[in-house]
Amino acid sequence: MPPAYIQLYEQNLLTERVNEALEHLKRCDLCGWRCKVDRTANKQGVCKTGLNALVSSFAPHHGEEKPLRGYHGSGTIFFSSCNMRCVYCQNYQISHFRQGREYSINELAAAMIELQNRGCHNINLVSPSHVIPQIIAAIANAASIGLQIPIVYNTGGYDSLEGLSLLDGIVDIYLPDMKYSSAAIAQKYSKIPNYPQINQNAVKEMHRQVGDLVLDKNGIAKKGLIIRHLVLPHDLAGSEQILRFIAEQISSTTYLNIMDQYYPAYNARQYPELNRPIKTTEYQGVIEMAHSFGLHRLD
Repeated sequence: MPPAYIQLYEQNLLTERVNEALEHLKRCDLCGWRCKVDRTANKQGVCKTGLNALVSSFAPHHGEEKPLRGYHGSGTIFFSSCNMRCVYCQNYQISHFRQGREYSINELAAAMIELQNRGCHNINLVSPSHVIPQIIAAIANAASIGLQIPIVYNTGGYDSLEGLSLLDGIVDIYLPDMKYSSAAIAQKYSKIPNYPQINQNAVKEMHRQVGDLVLDKNGIAKKGLIIRHLVLPHDLAGSEQILRFIAEQISSTTYLNIMDQYYPAYNARQYPELNRPIKTTEYQGVIEMAHSFGLHRLD
């Protein structure tokens, strides 16, 4: 199964998609904020990113889900200046403080090729929502010089349908978070409006594009959807509603990573309800709840 973007490249359609995506930068609507600023003039919206993508680092990553990391790692590219502002972010130096440097399209493409040459199973784009046009342009460039591994879109889930439509036929594996079922909680802890509705619409569109996760004979992901859900103390994430949504409106065979690694990082200690790790009983309760909804394909 060749990566999705190869077909667009061979049909000479990828350049058209690049041009279409770059037009969106003139009145940016690429993520859930839809700031409508002209980033081609280096105007900045919430993401504080102008025309060029800001990259913190890129390297093989061996801590991702097993179907992504495989034997040689997932080829992660960490984009700075996330479009979310989680008070407990474990990568706040990158997401909040914009650690990194600007990359040209050619440099981004070269990073993709280097990761492929190092044996990575995929190109894993971390916090990519605000730099979709730059990513598509880099993929087109990299495809012309031999890129041929799947693209993973690793997102906090605050994505617009306009942005996702540009990725149809380019992204092979979507890896969104589903963080909250309450808009008020999302606003309080991640400083974003209307997260549940935007997130749910985005995940539906992602599943429409790529379907359930497909693995090769070695258990390596080739195409499909993986959802991440981080368990928070005191059920602040609203896990039951999220699991019900996945089971009833996405697919009961969704590959789901229920994550237990929450700890009070960054500014979480300013919120007493967040100022502790989760309990084993809280995590196990969410696992049992997933099973009760018929969700058994768990990481």
